[in-house]
Amino acid sequence: MTLSQGRHYLAIPGPSVMPDEVLQAMHRPAPNIYEGDLVETTHTIAQDLKWVARTVGHVAMYISNGHGAWEASLANMAQPGEKVLVVANGRFGQGWGEMAREMGIETEVLDFGMSAPADPARIEEALRADTERRIKAVLACHVDTSSSVRNDVPALRAAIDAAGHPALLAIDCIASLACDRYEMDAWGADVTLAASQKGLMTPPGMAFIWFNDRAAGARTRPLSRYWDWAPRANPEYYYQHFGGTAPTHHLFGLRAALDMLKSEGLEQVWTRHETLASAYWAAIETWSQGGPMRINVSERAARSRAITSVHLPDGQGERLRLWCSENLGVTLGIGLGREPREDWFRIGHMGHVNAHMVMGVVGVLEAGLRALGIPHGEGAGDAAAQALAEPAQALSRAAE
Repeated sequence: MTLSQGRHYLAIPGPSVMPDEVLQAMHRPAPNIYEGDLVETTHTIAQDLKWVARTVGHVAMYISNGHGAWEASLANMAQPGEKVLVVANGRFGQGWGEMAREMGIETEVLDFGMSAPADPARIEEALRADTERRIKAVLACHVDTSSSVRNDVPALRAAIDAAGHPALLAIDCIASLACDRYEMDAWGADVTLAASQKGLMTPPGMAFIWFNDRAAGARTRPLSRYWDWAPRANPEYYYQHFGGTAPTHHLFGLRAALDMLKSEGLEQVWTRHETLASAYWAAIETWSQGGPMRINVSERAARSRAITSVHLPDGQGERLRLWCSENLGVTLGIGLGREPREDWFRIGHMGHVNAHMVMGVVGVLEAGLRALGIPHGEGAGDAAAQALAEPAQALSRAAE
């Protein structure tokens, strides 16, 4: 027997749950791409994307996924034969570095494993060793989607400054934007990357690069005209925003998503993700007290508020993941970048997510552990509920 009928819940780390408001905004005829509503909407989107990233700099929009944003950023920051320093905490940090190598850019990789954030001292040391100042940029994921490790971006900036190095600081925020707190200008990032399908709650297909004046001044003219961020950020004609025809319906959906974020307020968005993540952590930590399950990132401050990577050995992670999808209608993320992959799963809790979604997933996981006979501690539901109740009670008292 299966109990998976009804709307399936996708608890993976992107594409995230798409709000009805976003889907409804996209359900319309093709618009005029030369003037009118679409052009005006795009201008407001550019301004509000800067608001989300907390920057007064520039933003370039691409018809692309996150991998396209990687290539576009590299095309504007380094020429073939030049060098970048890659900070890796998982598969996606490594992937950005691999793309640089394929573009003919020399890479130096500092691998910090998949369970801990970067050590700023090692970054400073590598930059001090670069006496010829060949490194053009330091590349780091704010949150690596594969591991759920969250890096301390201000600490990375401080390491570059302490080394007295001119390298740009480029941050991949694909998994973290509009989920984890991120403040581009205040934290000293020169370049920021994101995509539409996670915290921005819009279908995959758009990517964004924010860059400040320092990065604009250091720009290397790309070998590919399509990836050039300059005309996209400061177009003479509307089509230059996208290097051609605009992604029409994505823009209408993105406008609706940004309206939702602005209505809630970024501080509340960040607080909501923090609170919901803490409920998952409380549940997993409770289960771990009576069995082999554990959260990948032990240091709470280094955990993503959008993704939680979970270890369940002996192939039980994949067994639990499949059981939850096939029997109770909840799909969890695979153990991406892990060996063996079957020992891992990931929970996505990003974007359009609320408390009852979280409690539903906790209940499904509990049912799976019981059905499969996997040892686990008792009381995870109570622990998750308490993690949600405490901040809710505090808010209620503050409102009185």
